[in-house]
Amino acid sequence: MRRVDLADADCGIAQSLGVLGDWWTFLIVRDIAGGTTRFDALQRELGVSRRALTERLGALVEHGVLERRPYSQHPPRYDYLLTGKGEGLLPVLLALQDWGTRHLMGDGELTATAEAGSAEARRAHDLVGRRLPEVRLPGPDNRPVTPAAAGEWTVLYFFPGAYAPGSAGHPPGWGEIPGAAGCTLESATYADRYANFRAAGAQVRGISTQRPDQLADFVAYARLPFPLLSDQDGRLAAGLLLPTFRAGGVARLKRLTVLVDAAAVVRAVQFPVTDPAGSVDEMLDLVRRHGSA
Repeated sequence: MRRVDLADADCGIAQSLGVLGDWWTFLIVRDIAGGTTRFDALQRELGVSRRALTERLGALVEHGVLERRPYSQHPPRYDYLLTGKGEGLLPVLLALQDWGTRHLMGDGELTATAEAGSAEARRAHDLVGRRLPEVRLPGPDNRPVTPAAAGEWTVLYFFPGAYAPGSAGHPPGWGEIPGAAGCTLESATYADRYANFRAAGAQVRGISTQRPDQLADFVAYARLPFPLLSDQDGRLAAGLLLPTFRAGGVARLKRLTVLVDAAAVVRAVQFPVTDPAGSVDEMLDLVRRHGSA
């Protein structure tokens, strides 16, 4: 069937495929979400021909998925950035990643963790040296902030879900998902060690895909001295290709912690995290070692 036939079909899936075209297009959106926004860098990362890349970028701009923003007049050069329409594809990327990790690279079992030597773990540790994408996430007060504290080292711990008692909480069967339990313990341990992290020169922030109001309730209940940020739209998860799983119809972040320097570059990764409390002391040691280096 020709693409024009798909685009004209009375079906949202077919119409989407009429815009997205082929697998290169998904990889282009993936890399732009991760901060690779210039033509030469995209061509180098993807290994696609310049002609093919030009055609696909042009089509995505034409359909309003990307916008071109000039950064040089002579010669004319552009950054390619996701529009609001393009950011709507990020949950699709996360769903594809989760399906591939679970059913193609895994055994199909639902899990909130990974084996230490797995492809998912290797991908997580390949984050070392990556700069965080330029995104802002809503905090408990719903005001957007950058994940990494400006000009400071930051510990970012990603977690599946933590809820205040009495609120709508974990979906049924949560305790049976390997690696899902332990979010409250992990957050409480970071709160207990927060003064030590500050003395070592680092901020602490937690991130999940929960709504800001849910995080606000938990921050108040647990009396956390640091903010929890909401990546409910998957902007940071898609940009970094973070490990995810689905539970209760919601994409969740697997437990993972990164240490980010003052320039927002990842310097250390903890994944998988099998001991939520013990990992906090391990991260504190990493902060101290990096601070004294």
